[in-house]
Amino acid sequence: MKQSASKPVIAFLGIGLMGKPMATRLLQAGYQLTAWNRTRSKADELAPLGAKVAEQVADAVMGADIVITMLEAGPIVAQVVDAAIPGLKRGALVVDMSSTRQSEAQEVHAKLAAQGVRFIDAPVSGGVVGAEAGTLAIMAGGSADDFADAQAVLTVMGRPTLVGPAGCGQIAKLCNQLIVGGTLNIVAEALLLAQAGGADPTAVRAAIRGGFAESRILEVHGQRMLDRNFMPGGQVKSQFKDLENVLIAANNAGLRLPVTELVTQNYQQVLKEAPQADQSAVLLALEQENPGLRLGQQADQLPG
Repeated sequence: MKQSASKPVIAFLGIGLMGKPMATRLLQAGYQLTAWNRTRSKADELAPLGAKVAEQVADAVMGADIVITMLEAGPIVAQVVDAAIPGLKRGALVVDMSSTRQSEAQEVHAKLAAQGVRFIDAPVSGGVVGAEAGTLAIMAGGSADDFADAQAVLTVMGRPTLVGPAGCGQIAKLCNQLIVGGTLNIVAEALLLAQAGGADPTAVRAAIRGGFAESRILEVHGQRMLDRNFMPGGQVKSQFKDLENVLIAANNAGLRLPVTELVTQNYQQVLKEAPQADQSAVLLALEQENPGLRLGQQADQLPG
C-alpha cells in the first residue's frame, strides 16, 4: 500500500502472538514500519508485507516517530527500552502496549522523560482474534497531547481510550483482568452448583443467557467449561500474573480487595498443575475444593 508522507514512521518491538497481527495491520494501513524481535525469524515474517527488519533494538528505533513495544512483562520492557534509548530521537513517542505493573510503567516514563522522549502505556484486551480484526480495547495512560499524536495509529489496531496520566493504562487493564478473572470463577461456581443441585448445567447456561447474567465469559468460557476444553487462549499463568499485579496495585493504593484475593488463590492452585491451560481451567480448582463433584462427563483437554 502506498505510504503517506504525513504518516509517522513506526518501530515495532516484539513480534509475538499479539505483536505480529498488530504490526501487520499497521503495514496494511500504509505505515512505514521497522520490526525487531529477539528471535529475528519472527520479525522476518513481516518483510513480505513491506516491513524493514532490524537486528538491534537501537537500529530499529533510529528515526522512528512512534515506537510501539509489545513484550512479555515489565522487566523485559525495561531491558528493551534501555537498549532503545541510544537510538531514540528527542521528541519520539514510545507506546508500550505490554501488560506491566503501574510502577513499572511509571519508571519507564520517568527514564524516557529524562531523555526528552514521550511515553504512553497502552495495554490491550481482546486477544489474538481482536488483534487480527483491529478491534482491541486499548487503555491508554499519558498526556492528552501525546495521546492525540498516537490516536490515529492506535485506531488502526482497535479502540483507544485515554484513561489518565502515565501508568493509568495499566490500572485500567488490571481492572479488566480483575473482572475477567472474577467472572470466570463465578461462572464455574454457577455451573457446578447447577449440576450438584440436579439440574442440567448446559440447559441452565442456556436458560440464563440473555438475562442480567449474560456476559461474553458465560458465552465463551461457560461453553469451554462444559466441554472441558482447557486448550489455551488466555493462559492460567498470565491471569495469575495479572491478578498478582491487581493486588500489588491495590496495596499501593491502600485498598483491600477480598474477592480478588480468593480468586488469585484459585488461580495459584491451578498454576501448580496446568500453568499453560486456558484461564477457564480455574474450574479445576473449584472441583478440587469439592471432592467427588465434576462438571460433565467429558475428558479434560489440557495442553501437553
